[in-house]
Amino acid sequence: MKLLVTQSMPETVEAELSAHFDTTFRAGGAMRLDEARQAMKDYDAILLTLGDQFSTEAFEGNLRCKALVNFGVGFNHIDVAAAKAAGMQVSNTPGAVTDATADIAMMLILMTARRASEGEALLRSGDWTGWAPTQLLGLHVTGKTLGVIGMGRIGKAIAKRCHFGFDMNVVCYNRSEVQEFDVPCHQLDSIEEVMEHADIVVLALPATPATHHIIGAAQLSAMQKHAVLVNIARGDIIDESALIDALQNGVIAGAGLDVYEHEPHVPQALIDLPNCSLLPHLGTAALEVRRSMGAMVIENLHAFVAQKSLPNAL
Repeated sequence: MKLLVTQSMPETVEAELSAHFDTTFRAGGAMRLDEARQAMKDYDAILLTLGDQFSTEAFEGNLRCKALVNFGVGFNHIDVAAAKAAGMQVSNTPGAVTDATADIAMMLILMTARRASEGEALLRSGDWTGWAPTQLLGLHVTGKTLGVIGMGRIGKAIAKRCHFGFDMNVVCYNRSEVQEFDVPCHQLDSIEEVMEHADIVVLALPATPATHHIIGAAQLSAMQKHAVLVNIARGDIIDESALIDALQNGVIAGAGLDVYEHEPHVPQALIDLPNCSLLPHLGTAALEVRRSMGAMVIENLHAFVAQKSLPNAL
């Protein structure tokens, strides 16, 4: 089996891949559409990741590839239906990313609510003149209401941290009924209803055609003026221009973002906003987590070689 790895992996993961498969490691950043199309003609399996352009147009012609093994839980960079129509199995790495992503959500909640990005910028500028009673007053998070949009593994992990760590009440919106788990959670009937009730809203939805721009001007307007919005899911879930407008005009107090609509491009308007905490997609950026993701990828590849169903098939 000829395997292509599209982007650099942790050393231990690359060593394991080399030991078990006829592996080619591609240098450089995300794979372009024309590269993706050619790669599927040349390789039996491809280990790909966020940014690689495996859109509908890539699956044209006679393709050798029979497995797309995604390094990451999100897979909106892959047209899964087109891949399956071309006879390919597709997998991802759920579970391994849950806690790390929930931790980043907590970081952004605290950074945004307590205006940490503004405070650091003030200090680094040399303009800080010392403590003052009214300096950078933010939102006290303990005891507030958390709203989670998308109550899957990651949404539940965020709710657990907020409830048990910060004594927060939890409300949520989810397309299907949320089964009872170890956090008291009141499921509401609409996104807007969650926005109205919550002091802090966290987006934990998968990126699909149905969730594209699911958060727009109407949803943001339903939020309380003191509330903050955090996105650790995918950037195109939010209408970025509507978010910029809401932040510029005081519709909401702040936003914490780890993902962007057109990564790696971040609008200058977002960068310029003092009430927006920005991270460069750090959700799973811990070596231990990336190694765990690599182990799941390798498990999927072994199953493919053995002509078995992929353990984490989409």
